[in-house]
Amino acid sequence: MASRPTQVRPGSRIRQIGWALVLGLCVAIFLALTFKVNAVKSEVRLTERQIITMEREALMLETEFQTRSSQRQLASWNAVEFGYVAPSARHFLESERQLAALGLPRGLNAPDPIRVARSEPVVEDEGLFADWVSPVAAAEIDNGPVESETDLAADLSDKGASLAKRLARSSTVSSGLSDAGQ
Repeated sequence: MASRPTQVRPGSRIRQIGWALVLGLCVAIFLALTFKVNAVKSEVRLTERQIITMEREALMLETEFQTRSSQRQLASWNAVEFGYVAPSARHFLESERQLAALGLPRGLNAPDPIRVARSEPVVEDEGLFADWVSPVAAAEIDNGPVESETDLAADLSDKGASLAKRLARSSTVSSGLSDAGQ
């Protein structure tokens, strides 16, 4: 059997053009719908951002309201309990004469001034290493070997020893006395 040449029917060419037009129309509709969906998605994102902004703004306003109500509460407590006021012009001295008047001697019926105990710290020249060295070793380094604990106590008291050395000296002297008693 020999193959026969295929004949192109005139209806099939129109049919091919029709299918091409339908395919083109479907692609155009698909593109239009894609653009429309992306536009709607963009509007949704914009609306979500606005919602988040509004929620943050509402939270900020709530915080502000709470702060202001706390300030009112503090102001009412201050008025009732504490009585604090902001400094005004009458709280300050106007001249040097007013400042000098504050230093005048007390009057006849004036109460005694309030006195505060004060202690000046002892300056240690030896530094941190001196705290690590025992008083006996420190006395041996300074003056050579120490013969008795009473000499050590006299040596430390003469030099104005720090509190740590004086406490160490009293424990050394007491331990030496207990050794001598046995």
